[in-house]
Amino acid sequence: MAQHWQETLPVDQYIVASGGLLHDYDRKVLTFLYQPLIGPACLSLYMTLWAELEENRLWSQPVTHHNLMTIMDMNLKDIYQARQKLEGMGLLKTYVKNSEEGRSFIYELQPPLTPEQFFLDGMLNVYLYRKVGKNQFLRLKRFFSDKSSESEPGYEEITKAFQDVFLSVPTQALMHNEDSAADLKAEAGNSFIGRVESSKVQIDPAEFNFELLLGGLQESLIPKKAFTSKVKEAISNLAFLYGIDALKMKNIVLSALTAENEIDIEELRKAARDWYQFEHQDQLPALLDRTQPLQHKAGIEKPKTQEEELVIYFEKTSPRQLLIDLSGGAEPSKADLQIIEEVMFKQKLLPGVVNVLVQYVMLKTDMKLAKGYIEKIASHWSRKKISTVRDAMQLAKSEHRQYLEWADGKKAPSSSSGKRKPVRKEVLPDWFGKKTDGEAQQQKNSADVDPDFEIEKKKLEEELKKFKSGR
Repeated sequence: MAQHWQETLPVDQYIVASGGLLHDYDRKVLTFLYQPLIGPACLSLYMTLWAELEENRLWSQPVTHHNLMTIMDMNLKDIYQARQKLEGMGLLKTYVKNSEEGRSFIYELQPPLTPEQFFLDGMLNVYLYRKVGKNQFLRLKRFFSDKSSESEPGYEEITKAFQDVFLSVPTQALMHNEDSAADLKAEAGNSFIGRVESSKVQIDPAEFNFELLLGGLQESLIPKKAFTSKVKEAISNLAFLYGIDALKMKNIVLSALTAENEIDIEELRKAARDWYQFEHQDQLPALLDRTQPLQHKAGIEKPKTQEEELVIYFEKTSPRQLLIDLSGGAEPSKADLQIIEEVMFKQKLLPGVVNVLVQYVMLKTDMKLAKGYIEKIASHWSRKKISTVRDAMQLAKSEHRQYLEWADGKKAPSSSSGKRKPVRKEVLPDWFGKKTDGEAQQQKNSADVDPDFEIEKKKLEEELKKFKSGR
C-alpha cells in the first residue's frame, strides 16, 4: 500500500468536477446518513470540494493541495485518508495525470444516494442501524419520509399522457437538413449539465466464490438462470456484509427460492440477516477500517530499524492478512476470523492494535488463537484506550508478567524468602528486545523484570522477511 506522500504532494494541483448537479437536499443526506459512517473529516472534505464549484457549474479552477490543507486546517495524511473513504463510499472518483509540468488530479464529486435508495440499499442501511442504534435510525427514517399520495383515500388519478395532449408533425426544415442531427447533440468535448444516477456501493462479484456455491446446488434445485446479475450482486454484497462463505450461502439462497424458481432478493437479505443475528446474538455488523487509520499511524516514512519496519507492517496489514502470513499463506479458519471480528467489534480495537495482540498471543500459546486469553487482554487494552501499534507494543512489555499469569491460569506464587518462582522460557515477539535507554535503565534497577525478555529475540526476523518479500 502506497504512502500518502507517494500519492499526493502539497504542490500537486487538482480540479474539482461534478458528475452532475448537486442539490441542496444532498447536504442533509450527507450529514445525517453518510456522516455517521464516514466521519466528520470526510464530510468536511466533500463539502469543501463542493464549495469550490461555482453555482450551477461542473468544473472548478485549478488549485494546489496546499491550498486545500490551509482551508481545511488538516495535514495531507488526513486529507488523503478522507479521500480514500469518499472513494470507497462511491462519493468521489479520482483521476490523475503525470506530465512535464507535474502531477495533477481531477476530483469528480458523485451525488449521494437518495433517502429511498439509502434505506433500501441492503448494506449502508444495515451499517447505519448498527452505528446509530434503533431509536435514532427510526427517527432518521421519519425525517426522510413523508406521506404518499396513495395514502389519501377517495382520489382517482386523471393525469393525461403525453400523446393524449400533443401531436407530432414532421418539420420539413429538419427533415432535409443534414446537420440537424448533430445540432441536437452536445458539442464535441462537452456534456449537458444534468444529474447522473447515484452510485451504489457494490462489492465486486469476483470476490465471492460462485463456482463453489453453484457446485453445491444441483440444477434440479435452482436453475442457473435464477442467478441473474442483480442476484449475484446481492449475494456478493451480503457475503461481504455478514461474512458468509459459499457453503453457508447455499442454505440462505435455498430459503429465498420462490415457487417460480426465482431468487427473491428481499427474502435473500432477510435470510442472511437472520442467519447473522442468530450467530451473533441479535447483533448487526459494524463498518470498520480494513487497516490502521492514518490518524493513528506512527508516521514512519523511512524505517531505520527492524522494529519500525514491523510497526509499518502492522499498520498497513489487515488482521485477516496477518493470520494468512503467520500460517504461511493458508486461509484462516472461520473460528479464528470470528474471534478477530468479536475483538474488533466488541472491544473497538483498531486493526493495527489487533495485529500486535494476535502476534503476541499466538507466539505465547504455540501459534494458537486462544479465545479466552485474547479476549481478556483485548478487554484490558480497550480500557486503557490503546489506539496505536507502538502503544500496544509498550503495554504488552510492561504488563508481560500479568499476561503470563493469565496464560497459566493462576496467580504468581508468593514466597516468604522473597524469591519468585523462575518463569518458564517462552517465545516472545522480536520487539520485546527493543528497549529505549530509559527502559534499559529501568530494567537494570528493577529486581522484578522478567529475565527471559531477551530469549529468542530473533524469532520473527525471518518471518518478517517473508512478509516483506511477499508484498
